[in-house]
Amino acid sequence: MNKIRVALAQINPVVGDFEYNSKKILEFVEKAKEKEADIVIFPELALTGYPPEDLLLKPSFIEKNHEYIRKIADSIENIIVIVGSICKEEDLYNTAYVIYKKEIIAKYHKQHLPNYGVFDENRYFQRGKSLTILNIDGYKFGLSICEDIWYPENPINDYAIEGCEVVFNLNASPYSIQKVKKREELIKVRSRDNMVAIAYVNLVGGQDELVFDGNSFVVNPNGEIISKGSSFEEDLVITDIDLDEIFRYQLKDNRLKNLRYEYERKRHTQEIHLDYNISEKTQPITQKIVLDKTEDEEIYQALVLGLRDYIVKNGFKKVVIGLSGGIDSSLVATIATDALGKDNVKGVLMPSPYTSKESIEDAMELAKNLGIETFTIPISNIFEIYLKELNSIFKGLNPDTTEENLQARIRGNILMALSNKFGWIVLATGNKSEMSVGYSTLYGDMVGGFAVIKDILKTKVYDLCRYRNSISKVIPDRVLIKPPSAELRPGQTDEAELAPYPILDEIIKMYVEEDYSVEEIINAGFDEKIVKKIVRLIDINEYKRRQSPIGIKITERAFGKDRRMPIINKFIGF
Repeated sequence: MNKIRVALAQINPVVGDFEYNSKKILEFVEKAKEKEADIVIFPELALTGYPPEDLLLKPSFIEKNHEYIRKIADSIENIIVIVGSICKEEDLYNTAYVIYKKEIIAKYHKQHLPNYGVFDENRYFQRGKSLTILNIDGYKFGLSICEDIWYPENPINDYAIEGCEVVFNLNASPYSIQKVKKREELIKVRSRDNMVAIAYVNLVGGQDELVFDGNSFVVNPNGEIISKGSSFEEDLVITDIDLDEIFRYQLKDNRLKNLRYEYERKRHTQEIHLDYNISEKTQPITQKIVLDKTEDEEIYQALVLGLRDYIVKNGFKKVVIGLSGGIDSSLVATIATDALGKDNVKGVLMPSPYTSKESIEDAMELAKNLGIETFTIPISNIFEIYLKELNSIFKGLNPDTTEENLQARIRGNILMALSNKFGWIVLATGNKSEMSVGYSTLYGDMVGGFAVIKDILKTKVYDLCRYRNSISKVIPDRVLIKPPSAELRPGQTDEAELAPYPILDEIIKMYVEEDYSVEEIINAGFDEKIVKKIVRLIDINEYKRRQSPIGIKITERAFGKDRRMPIINKFIGF
């Protein structure tokens, strides 16, 4: 029985930090060697970080990448290392490097380049054409990168026909709701269809609006997960893969025999023979399988990781949040405290003439529960001065949203003043429901360096608060039951101005995330007047969304790179 020990190095790199990333790679190489791994595999573009975007258009960036690949190679001896990075030949490629005995012995160039949603790899890379097979001790191993495995006709098919027992797949696959399960089911199908084991290693960490969840795993030819790593944290997943068992499995199934007989090689194939013998290990390992998380747990951890990495990787330490006593600011403050620690989160209460006593009490209770420092800066006097100075110009006009927005903009100015003075980054607290319909104030409650819950619908905000309270109760009960209100005038409530949030959110999902027409939404049972009102608000507020801070992507159709709509737009869907 011949088993090869494979280590999946699920690391959290920093885009453009070659020194940090190379040290991280070598650190995990040493950990893999301590576990007697034969091969250690790193994610897609692990050395550059993902996505490097237009850094790839800088010759100096490409040169620095090659310099550090060479440095990594010089440190590798008694283990096979496969690491994702870029490679300049006649074109630029997204590449998996195979390193052994201080030499780069093989490369594989990614063949399918994603160019949708947040991905634009056609902008930077050329497609690869060749298969790369590693022959180790008489067994064959194929290389592939991320998108390669998502196509029905993919390199996995060819690797199986070429006699591979195992395929390594390097990934930088960002998190979105239900993506983990979708990914696992796809890989199970690929392994079963091709009768090979697949080792899937994924990046982890936050990069701008993206969060990479890790969840690296290995499946056997039956499509069973035999080991699985952690989510939303670095991990080294060690797996013993029984190569003889895979070979015996393939012998008993005639599908590969028949495919090989009919096979016409579509891709150039390079087979590299490594002078490496798979030996018996002195220490056994326990192959772990981390249990799946609930949807709310996944989302919450993604938000925590995304915020932490955005703050830390950009060199900040502390954040400041306007605390209104409402559910959105309560959730953001809680996520920030979990991500950064209570000493690095500052809360600011800015009561106006319309702020209720209950809202102040709820904000203070939240801050006490979280243990964060707070400041109270009333805005009533400032608001009165604004009204006084504008009185002659506004003479004869009734109060309207102008006066409401003044309050939000005063608060925004105060938060930005604190940010400038103390170097704290302002966290915006707007959710996806508000961002969709423009229920927010430019240069007011939209100010900030990062919008943590920008892609979270209001109904999901409540779910996440309840989930977090199930761990330890920090968000006051009253916050979860009182009607949401901006409190910019007497008696104001969000749902009275928009629609009940369960209805509003379903319309947003259908129109924004699923591209249903107005007619289709109405036919699904929603009131025509409400649908047309909401759709109109979504369409006319693209200009606001363009000026909002970036935030963590959670859905398959987040505002920004996923959904790109023109501001000047005369198309009317009804």
